Amino acid sequence: MTVRSILNTKGHQIMSVAPDAKLAAAVKLLGEKKIGAVLVMDQSRLEGVLSERDIVRVLGERGAGVLDEAVSQVMTRKVVSCKETDTVAELMEMMTTGKFRHLPVVDNGKVVGLISIGDIVKWRVREYESEQEALRDYIKTA
Repeated sequence: MTVRSILNTKGHQIMSVAPDAKLAAAVKLLGEKKIGAVLVMDQSRLEGVLSERDIVRVLGERGAGVLDEAVSQVMTRKVVSCKETDTVAELMEMMTTGKFRHLPVVDNGKVVGLISIGDIVKWRVREYESEQEALRDYIKTA
């Protein structure tokens, strides 16, 4: 199964903030949308990713005053992305190796979606349930 099939099921919505947005505004967006990361984009160009982990790290290092700083001062700049043609197995390997939970999906230089580890787990559970159902149906007819 590919990234494209997950995006076709979950949708291509992208939550993003501008690099000059205040960290407090990004934290509010994460809380309101109940998500773990947002893309940091300047127009349509991907500049970075801001995750809950980034926020906790910087709060621990510099205190609550950091909430008034720009997202660009806190975000992860070295972004690993995936393609719509990548497989779920490839994503799981990338996420495990890189120790991150969110991957922007880029097609021809344009961000077309965001895949989280939760999306992958949900997809894998559905896959296992479908396999179990197929096996039960097979056993009934055998």
